[in-house]
Amino acid sequence: MNTTDIERLYNLLPAFYRVRDKKEGEPLRALLAVIETEIHAIEKDIEGLYDNWFIETCEEWVVPYIGDLMGVRNLHDIGSAGFSQRAYVANTLVYRRRKGIASVIEQLAWDVTGWHARVVEFFHLLATTQNLNHVLPANTTLSLHDADGLDLLGGAFERAAHTVDVRRKDKNGGRYNIPNIGIFLWRLKSYSVTRSTAKYVGSTSEDQYAWYTFSPLGYDAPLFNQPQTRRDITHMAEEVNVPDMLRRRALREDLEKYHEANTNGKVKPDSHYFGDTPALAVFADGLEIRPEFLMICNLNKWKEPGWKPPEYVMQVAVDPVLGRLVFLTGPQPTSVEVSYSYGFSGDMGGGPYERELIEIGQEKDVWEKTVSRQDKMSKPDADYDSLSKALIDWADPENGNKSNAIITITDNGTYEVNNNTTVDLLADRFLVIQANSGNRPALRIVDDEGNVATLDISGGEGSDAILILSGLLIEGCIDVTGKCLKLVQIVHCTLVPAFSPSVNVTYKNIKIEIDHSITGPLCMPAEIKGLRVLDSIIDSPDREQYAISDGNDGSGPSTTIERTTVFGKVHVKELTDASNVIFTDTVTVDHRQQNCVRYSFVPDGSQTPRRYRCQPDLEIAKQVEDEEKRAQAENTSFDKSKRELIKTKVLSRLVPAFTSTRYGDPGYDQLHTSCPEQIRTGADDGSEMGAFHHLKQPQREANLSTALDEYLRFGLEAGIFYVDVEKEVYTNKKVHEDKEEEL
Repeated sequence: MNTTDIERLYNLLPAFYRVRDKKEGEPLRALLAVIETEIHAIEKDIEGLYDNWFIETCEEWVVPYIGDLMGVRNLHDIGSAGFSQRAYVANTLVYRRRKGIASVIEQLAWDVTGWHARVVEFFHLLATTQNLNHVLPANTTLSLHDADGLDLLGGAFERAAHTVDVRRKDKNGGRYNIPNIGIFLWRLKSYSVTRSTAKYVGSTSEDQYAWYTFSPLGYDAPLFNQPQTRRDITHMAEEVNVPDMLRRRALREDLEKYHEANTNGKVKPDSHYFGDTPALAVFADGLEIRPEFLMICNLNKWKEPGWKPPEYVMQVAVDPVLGRLVFLTGPQPTSVEVSYSYGFSGDMGGGPYERELIEIGQEKDVWEKTVSRQDKMSKPDADYDSLSKALIDWADPENGNKSNAIITITDNGTYEVNNNTTVDLLADRFLVIQANSGNRPALRIVDDEGNVATLDISGGEGSDAILILSGLLIEGCIDVTGKCLKLVQIVHCTLVPAFSPSVNVTYKNIKIEIDHSITGPLCMPAEIKGLRVLDSIIDSPDREQYAISDGNDGSGPSTTIERTTVFGKVHVKELTDASNVIFTDTVTVDHRQQNCVRYSFVPDGSQTPRRYRCQPDLEIAKQVEDEEKRAQAENTSFDKSKRELIKTKVLSRLVPAFTSTRYGDPGYDQLHTSCPEQIRTGADDGSEMGAFHHLKQPQREANLSTALDEYLRFGLEAGIFYVDVEKEVYTNKKVHEDKEEEL
């Protein structure tokens, strides 16, 4: 909008009024500018009235009203989880025209939950007596020669026939019966990482083969499929359409078809996993290794796979289940990058998802630089290829002189920062080190010998300096000693919990804020201005040690903690607020006379301020009250021993259950389906307690159950099954021991 449009009212005034107004300092012009702003707001609202008639273009607040006109009601609002009911309302007529069809139920599940789904009609998987007039070859015993079918047993894509299962249908019970269908849901999301630095973990004794992991931390972690969009609503979901863990056999067979098509001279070979958007890619010294030079195999023992390719080609063996790769032939590369997808529950910690960049509006002396390790052909606008170089120049008096600075990393590479690097802030200045939205760079803090170390954050006299870290995966520890710092913000970062402590604070005039992050133990004195933790995971590697304290078993600072999971003990001076938190070990608070702990799981033996609707206290009180009423009705006694018996039973049963408690696993900190309902739905809004409260998973499941009542065929019963990767598949202690022994 140009200046003339903005000042329409002022320009309508006769010229002599404008001349006189200018002599008076233009008060009339300022008044009409305010009125003009309101006119533009009204015009914008009027222009949007037409768009709000249609579900495709309407504003988000209009969606429930259009849904009400269509009869779409009784669904929980889960907008805070980044999910909209727009698709569900838009597809309502399509659902009703094809009511009861399995593919429609799949689309329905996706629209109301935001989870990928696969519907299995279990009556098609029943082993039946064959009739010669109507032979059903699929409804027979699975052939032991069908290795792929055996690999899919018990999952959402199995083909084996089963005898009738008459158990009650639930998440873990009966499946294969005539009236039953199963809705398999993928709660884990698939996050795509492009050209991340692979972690070199060693070589064989002959120093012939170089071994790497896809994870930049050197962890074993399964690779995931990046879901491909279904062609239309009648198309049933296949393995390539869901964010599932990649299978060795599926990738190997698909790669063999790719090789065969490529050998036959096909310009663009058909492939599910190595087509336009490949499930994985390997880059050696900046050049991509074509799929015909990849091998899919089991690298469980970190040994050479059985078949050895010709010496004149570079052959790379990849294990998608363990996330490992090895270069078998050709010259060993000096740098290896990988593109792949990994699984996790939600947008938390350092990850390649969209987030707001930190920008400073009206500052004039901001030193803004970008960092990228990519070659100049792909990142011509990067100012530095090393974060250490950027920090050195920032501290150089001839350049930044420690002025206000924003350093943005624009790729997914791994950057080593020596612990001798100076991060020394001046008073009244700020330093922002952030990842570009959609990227996940890794920072490795090392000493002179290359071992993981601690980075010191310091400063001179003063009280107003600010340090902000955003979107980073940090391997190492941070030691905050600066006297001038008033605030350290850690946002959407991961400080790998394997190191203790992740954050150590010695200066007392400072405030620490942690938001949507994963960290190890926090060690800071009780005298600091405060600690604020939101939507995060605090994980002590040694669960018997303190996750939050002063580092010497003494009390930590006054703490506000909301929607967070804490693995380890907690000892703080004061809990100013604690809401929707899961404490897995005892909590000790020195000042308990004020404040409150709300809707949280607090283990028995904890010393906290008064608790409001916390578990297991709430369940114990409820059962005791029920037993007292029953005893009163039956005119029997209810003594202290019965009260203690109830308490013992509740404490033994009502404890958090997680899919995995090991950092690096896809199901890390995810509440297991066997977790008690009091925890899974115990938050203040009916969602789950803990770090993934914002996902609103109970509300999503309730929405699906409500919607199914309308769209299931008569006589059918639907069971909901979560496809969470079994822990034993990717967490095998012996695998890690073998790796250490062989390397």
